[in-house]
Amino acid sequence: MDSGLGVYYNDYSPSAMPVCASGDFRWILEDQDVAFKRIPAHLAMHWLVDAALEARAELQETAWTFDLSQIQRVTLRVPPSKYINCPLPTTEHQARHSFQFNACSALLDNKVTVASFDQARINRPALKELLSKVEVETPADNQPSFDKMYCEVQIETAQGQSCTARCNTFYGHWRKPLSQEDLVEKFSANASSVLCTEGVEGVIDVVENIEKVTEGSVLGSYLRMTSNTHEQMYLTRIL
Repeated sequence: MDSGLGVYYNDYSPSAMPVCASGDFRWILEDQDVAFKRIPAHLAMHWLVDAALEARAELQETAWTFDLSQIQRVTLRVPPSKYINCPLPTTEHQARHSFQFNACSALLDNKVTVASFDQARINRPALKELLSKVEVETPADNQPSFDKMYCEVQIETAQGQSCTARCNTFYGHWRKPLSQEDLVEKFSANASSVLCTEGVEGVIDVVENIEKVTEGSVLGSYLRMTSNTHEQMYLTRIL
């Protein structure tokens, strides 16, 4: 039977969960809280991006400048996962699931955003050159678990400099939650690509005061305030 994931992974073959005979099995969902993704990519990328940005900042501080052409090697120490190990992504979906792409995008632009996954950015010569310098390691102690994993980024330059940064808990993880200000900023940045300013601000106000809202159509009215006539017609039909 088709797993439903064949559209993305032709060789998807998940392992069966172990049977706990003692009856003391506990779901991780019972202990964790909500995590907020800051970028539209596989959750594991968030550990890597934070580590890459920290290593970049450390190298820039050490060398007083950040010259990408001087990078000789970038080593990523990540948990093993064949589905998010994509050395040379060519599509948006592959880029969202590529340790290599997200690390190099962070090093190149000092940030990863929605725009980072545009086709034009994926095809940048500078990005492809940096991708060719990336090596991936999977240490035995790095478990493929959102609760226990870490990501480490090491940058080595032609001058012999080396900077390493590790992220055990990314900003937005349930152990390190986003501030309300940063959560609103994230929503505003994403929503403004389709909603006008009044629509964005209206949605924020409604959600922040949801206990006082007596009519759900108020939220719908703000969601119809798109910045594009085509999108406005579409939303009018589905809301």
